[in-house]
Amino acid sequence: MQTPPNILTIAGSDSGGGAGIQADLKTIMALGGYGMSVITALTAQNGLGVTGIHAPDPDFVALQLCTVLDGFPVAAAKTGMLFSAPIIKAIAPILRKRDFPLVVDPVSISQSGSVLLQEDAVKALVQEILPGCDLLTPNRPEAEMLTNMTIDNLDDAAAAGERLLEMGARAVLIKGGHMESSVVVTDCLCMEGQAPRHLPQAKVETVNNHGTGCTLSAAIATGLGKGLPLQVAITRAQEFLNLALRRSYSPGSGCGPVNHSAGLNLQGM
Repeated sequence: MQTPPNILTIAGSDSGGGAGIQADLKTIMALGGYGMSVITALTAQNGLGVTGIHAPDPDFVALQLCTVLDGFPVAAAKTGMLFSAPIIKAIAPILRKRDFPLVVDPVSISQSGSVLLQEDAVKALVQEILPGCDLLTPNRPEAEMLTNMTIDNLDDAAAAGERLLEMGARAVLIKGGHMESSVVVTDCLCMEGQAPRHLPQAKVETVNNHGTGCTLSAAIATGLGKGLPLQVAITRAQEFLNLALRRSYSPGSGCGPVNHSAGLNLQGM
């Protein structure tokens, strides 16, 4: 049996199980990785929204990260909800010494509209985490927040992607889920020295889209940890998310999660 690659998620916990650390670990396992976690915040959350956030001491977040790195050879990692400037400043120097690919999902607002990144943390994210990351995966509002640009179409997304490359990201995937289309969702991949690439997927009509960004970034990190080239890791992650959306369901009230087990054959277990 081949040993699964160790994939690390640095993100917030979702008590409802649909996003954050929980979505990441489900994704990593479904795609054949061994998931590990550094928890940056606890949220009281369900499909209706976030009712509270509690963040641990930044030094303890850094201790989690150092302890994982001391005990495991990490093949790839992703960041999600980082919440505060002190937390970002505590872990950034550690991540700069990494020898594995890092996917940064600049989580700022939950699907229900709750703020998950404090205002002073945006500057810290741009200065401390974004430069040198292997892939940045903002959605449209996050890309607008980071660039101070308005994004209305794919040309705007490409321009924003180029600006984010100039800010230090090695590659940028601007997700198209917030752009108007009745047929497809098109992500825009920007890499230095190359023309922007449009990566479309069929649009899935569902209200169960909680944790889509977390799932996609965790899937990409898992692909990179398994040695896949960046664009291959992205397209396979898109396919995984699309299937998870098509087979989603509502386990409780409000916005349901994607179905992370959609591609697993569990019959007879």
